Formats: sequence, C-alpha cells, structure tokens
Amino acid sequence: MTTSVTMRRNSSHARSRSLPSISHPTVSKAEELLCRLRSSEAVRSSPSASSSSICHDLVDLNNLYECVEDLLQLPLTQQSLTGQDRNSKWFDQVLDESLMLLDVCGTTRDVLLEMKESVQDLESSFRRRKCGESVLSEVAAYNSSRKKMNKVISKCLGDLKRVDNTTTNNNNSALLEEEPEVASIIRQVEGITHSIFESILSLSIGSKARSNTIGGWSLVSKMMHTKSFSSHEKATSVSEIEKVEIALKSLSCKEIDIREVQKQLVGLEISIQGFEDGLECVFRHLMRHRVSLLNILSY
Repeated sequence: MTTSVTMRRNSSHARSRSLPSISHPTVSKAEELLCRLRSSEAVRSSPSASSSSICHDLVDLNNLYECVEDLLQLPLTQQSLTGQDRNSKWFDQVLDESLMLLDVCGTTRDVLLEMKESVQDLESSFRRRKCGESVLSEVAAYNSSRKKMNKVISKCLGDLKRVDNTTTNNNNSALLEEEPEVASIIRQVEGITHSIFESILSLSIGSKARSNTIGGWSLVSKMMHTKSFSSHEKATSVSEIEKVEIALKSLSCKEIDIREVQKQLVGLEISIQGFEDGLECVFRHLMRHRVSLLNILSY
C-alpha cells in the first residue's frame, strides 16, 4: 500500500497551513477515522480477513469521505488549494488516483453483481431440483462463471498493484514538501481506499489467491465429511466464497448433503450484499470527491 503521510506537518516547514486548527471537529474526526483504518489494515490484508471486518471498514471509509468533503468546502482549504500552482504534480496525481479509484470501484461492483446473480441462479437450481436429480451441470455452470470473474478480478488486482508502485515511486520528499497539508490527507484517504478495494477483490477471488497460505484445495480433503465441516470451518480462516467452493467440491464427491451447500450459498449472498451496499456509498462519495477537486481546479 501507499505509504501514509503524517497529517501534522513540522512547524518549521516554510509553507502555510492549509487546514483549520487540529481541534476543529472535522479534522479531529478525520484523524480518528484514518487512525482506525490504518490500524485495521493488517487484519484486512491478512489471510484471516473476513467480509464482516471489511464491511466495517467500508462504513468508516464512507464516514471519512464525508469528512474530506467537509474539509474541501472550508474557505481556508479552498483558499490554500486555489493558491497553488496548477502545474503541481501532486494535484495531477490526486486527480489521476481519484479517477482510477472510480474505475476500480465500478468494476468491483460489476463483479460482485455478477457473483450474486450466479449464486442466486445456483440457489434457484437447488430449490427446483427433484428428488435424486443431479445438480452437477448447474455446479459446472457456476464454476465456469467463477473462472471468468476471477480473470477480471486478477486483472483489476494487477492494475491496482501497478498504480501502487507508480504512486510509491512518485512520493519523493521534494514532491511531498510542495503539497499543501490537505493534499496529504487526500493521499492517505485514497491510499486506504486502494487497500480496501484490494482486500475485497482478493477475498472475492477465493482459494486461488490464498492457496499458498491456507493450502487451497488441500482443505477439501479435511472438510469432506459433514461432521467435520463445521468444526474445521471454525478452526480455519475460510472466507464465504471458499466455503462455497469447498461445499460444491464435496457435493460433487457426494460427501455432504445439499442443504449444507445451500447454507453456504446463503452466507455468500449475504456477504456479497454487504460489499455491494458499502461500495454503492463509496462510489457516490468518490464521484462527489472528484467533482469537488475539479471545481477547485477551475477556480
């Protein structure tokens, strides 16, 4: 992730402050949310990350964007930014990053919607299934859809990584010295947004992204039987998408009841819906954020 830039600048810096006093409630709230989201990054980026923890981070991220929007509307902030050289590299980078985040957020929402529709189709197939009728063809269709979605997710993760490397290379000390204080906050917010998107995509890709850490399909052999499924599931960091993958694999081997698969599908659908709700709000905030930056640029 992009290295966070501290919110408070050394008083010896020659440039003037671009934010109100640190006691200002908006600044204090932004600091609190930034601190909380930075603290949760280790969990968010680890193999033990859960959809519920990331959904909590999405709530904090939406609140953080509200703070940033309030800061950008303050006269002191606008005076500072409108007084800057429009050829400054930091302004271009902030604008470029805001556009990239909008694109990634839109792609992620599209992927999640397709995932949810695939899950719902599979659930519907199970409900329509007659006694003794095989559902392997429906499972195969679901797996085929997952492979296509994983290609999109992998490309998106690759794009995020390339942007991360570019941003890191551009964050030299001279560039950071010339930017106003509010820009460092925007950089931090965009960096955290980048981190959360990457966590959602990594979690959505399933066992492929985590195979080196938790053994990927080696878990299947340990969770084949219904009796051991729940106990091993609790003892191992397994995401909702992985639970469905394992349950479907076990169903194909006729080792678990179809009701167990339906249970995991319901859990996955709830998880996807949580991401969708959070990302819908983030997308709106990203739109407003970019409009505010462009308006300031036009002053």
